[in-house]
Amino acid sequence: MVNNLVGPTEIRSRPIAPSDHDAVAALLNKGFAFRRSRAFWQQLLDRLDRRAVPDGLPKCGYLLESAGRPVGAVLLIFATPRTGDDPNAIRCNISSWYVEPAFRSYASFLAAQAIRHRYVTYLNISPAPNTRPIIEAQGYKRYSNGLFIAVPALKRAVEPAHIVEADVGPGAPHEDFERDLLARHAGYGCLSFWCATAERAHPFVFRQRLFKGILPCAQLIYCRDIGDVARFAGLIGRHLLAAGCPFAIIDANGPLAGLIGHYFAGWKPKYFKGAVPPRLGDLADTEAALFGL
Repeated sequence: MVNNLVGPTEIRSRPIAPSDHDAVAALLNKGFAFRRSRAFWQQLLDRLDRRAVPDGLPKCGYLLESAGRPVGAVLLIFATPRTGDDPNAIRCNISSWYVEPAFRSYASFLAAQAIRHRYVTYLNISPAPNTRPIIEAQGYKRYSNGLFIAVPALKRAVEPAHIVEADVGPGAPHEDFERDLLARHAGYGCLSFWCATAERAHPFVFRQRLFKGILPCAQLIYCRDIGDVARFAGLIGRHLLAAGCPFAIIDANGPLAGLIGHYFAGWKPKYFKGAVPPRLGDLADTEAALFGL
């Protein structure tokens, strides 16, 4: 879909196409140069373009175009992760966006394009502090108020269970969509595995990263229930420790029972807009999972 705004210079908004990747990567590099390289944005766009998305939705997002060149862009990650009560629910992670200063008056138009699909639940999981009042005014609601930093390896195992890697059948009852989710996220570079008991296999996905740029840790991307992290904390912690991650980062609204660690209120709050609120412990198919953002 193309939308034109006529003025002194004609501006149009349209989905990002594969032929736009170089120019959009250069644009985002201009906006985020102090954090990410142009090659990073190129790889990000290429990965988004390879993903399957629900019918009728853009693979990468939208751009603003003036005189044949992108002057603004917003990256969108559409998915049907099947992790909520409605297996057909579509959600979209609004990822990075930038508009050149001379065209900032059109930024609201680009934002409106991004969230125009009324049947989609939108996530904003990494808003800059100065943008939080803006997105709250746009109708976004917080669903996670902070982070819990845990040291799961310090917990003693309390029930028989063992780790099974994502590419191996868990040998216990499990959901087919979670088997696919683990395999997909392993392909994104995440740590995907099962904690298997005699009764069933419990899925977990973590993303390795550096907290504050220095602290090696693993961010929880997906689990069936946030309480499962505490239930299998010792087993999970030793598995993460073997991968070089002594700490686990978990979205939370307060201290998490059964885990050793500390809750940091106000750190990295997360927002949603739509009919299907996300739950804690589910960042499947978001920028955190795909790119570690």
